[in-house]
Amino acid sequence: MKKPIRILSLNMDILAEIDNYESMFFNRSWHGIGAIELRINRHMKYANTLLKDNLILIGTDLNKVFIIKHREIELDENGKITENWLIKGYALKSIVAQRITIPPNDTSHDNKSGSTETVMKHYVNNHLINPVDSRRRISQLIIAPDKQRGVHVDYSSRYKNVAEEVSTLSLTSGLGWDVTLDIRNKKWVFDVVGGKNLIAGQSLNPPVIFSPQFESLKSLQYTQSELNYKNVAIVAGQGEGVDRRVIEVLGNNAGTAINRHEVFIDARDVAETDDEDHPLPEEQIIKALTDRGKQNLQELMQEEYLEGQILTNSPFKYQKDYDLGDVTTIQNNDWGITMDARITEIKEVHEATGFSIEATFGNDRPTLIQKIKQELSQISGEVRR
Repeated sequence: MKKPIRILSLNMDILAEIDNYESMFFNRSWHGIGAIELRINRHMKYANTLLKDNLILIGTDLNKVFIIKHREIELDENGKITENWLIKGYALKSIVAQRITIPPNDTSHDNKSGSTETVMKHYVNNHLINPVDSRRRISQLIIAPDKQRGVHVDYSSRYKNVAEEVSTLSLTSGLGWDVTLDIRNKKWVFDVVGGKNLIAGQSLNPPVIFSPQFESLKSLQYTQSELNYKNVAIVAGQGEGVDRRVIEVLGNNAGTAINRHEVFIDARDVAETDDEDHPLPEEQIIKALTDRGKQNLQELMQEEYLEGQILTNSPFKYQKDYDLGDVTTIQNNDWGITMDARITEIKEVHEATGFSIEATFGNDRPTLIQKIKQELSQISGEVRR
């Protein structure tokens, strides 16, 4: 039996409930933006409610919400029986990609210091909820209370896509982010989320081990690569020639000789004076340059990840024993691989023939960041070179 979906207006009035679609699959992303694709015959009941900007709610899961952005249909010689709508959309969190970080009038950058969660919510608040220009406000959107999770960061942004900035902070901290529905108050809720630790060896939660040997994985693909790997950042701030401020930032696995992989980072935009043109303390400037180097190195870590199709009759039940964002153990004894990794993406497939799940474990970081930026450029209409 296919999972029913509910169609809602932007104001969250329920327009229809549909379970007679041909097929549906959607991706949930911990760090980036998910998407949905749905096929339904034009003559099915309520197919006419699948209009641009309406919302698709999957069952009663308020964290599985997509906004319709694309419709297409064609007619062939088979007539009505194959006259199907193809509906595509993005996860509701894609609305964050509709804004860029416009700095306040009195500063060159939108600056914020605090926990990672505090900084992420700052940019959403400044540019979608309480912007200086009221035309930029999305009235349905609110922010969940700040729990101040994540490491302390000093962050600066200037004319960057807000969702891209939030995704970068998410990748470097391990925290996820989402926009869910508050049906009662008819609001969309932006929040930062943390996954559970389900790895083998810990005792706080029942461990989840995905392995062909434990009959919990149908297929598995493993990748380990250093094609884009860097572990030492040479960060250059303001100044010219020999007077330019240059520091070295070491990554977690910085080595020497052949194990040292360097990258140059132009951080000329890191300020050395405050808004009144007074010099900043040197330690504050060094910290800002160091943070910039660490952020860039996080994007250039060694790629190590697994993709696998989880058996639907696995001993571990989706959304009960594990969910998107949880850290689990993945094991293949024949390959000699045991890896503790976060579930960063989940693809759900709903068809007449049944239901299946595909998962990505760990971060293929350069590819993932490229993928997120590509998704965001499509959503926001930005041109990237």
